[in-house]
Amino acid sequence: MNKIGFGGGCHWCTEGVFLSLQGVDKVEQGFIASLGEETGFSEAVIVHYNPKKIPLSVLTEIHLLTHKSTSNHSMRSKYRSAVYVYSKTQYEEVGIILKDLQRQFTKPLVTKILFFDVFKDSEDQFKNYYYSNPNKPFCKTFIAPKLKLLLSRFSEYVKPTDQTF
Repeated sequence: MNKIGFGGGCHWCTEGVFLSLQGVDKVEQGFIASLGEETGFSEAVIVHYNPKKIPLSVLTEIHLLTHKSTSNHSMRSKYRSAVYVYSKTQYEEVGIILKDLQRQFTKPLVTKILFFDVFKDSEDQFKNYYYSNPNKPFCKTFIAPKLKLLLSRFSEYVKPTDQTF
């Protein structure tokens, strides 16, 4: 089992996206601080996945497409666009993936590759937010469109039980 951290938008949204994927066994929702330049905590998730079922390149592509990965908006400190890695090898792999995926975007990606340092868990009331509250306005407005994108572009990776967003 491998793990990778993703940040970029609301962690409720990010968690809902990755929980919907085959090969993802666990998603930890909370806040990540990194080593080096971006040491403050930012909303993020840790994704535990089986690379034989879903490659890191697909997880990264999904991450980029489900948040504003080309926008340096005013909330970037709270919603840092990042891939949090756990090793130098993972850092290099993600660098190659991001360079390749940049071709899909007309604007430059603002997503950073950062070394993971510390994780703070979210409060229990916010965990599994989408699947506990799919009919709430927030979920319908912000999370459901991301899940529909999964079905349209990555249906082969969406869990069979989640094919009806």
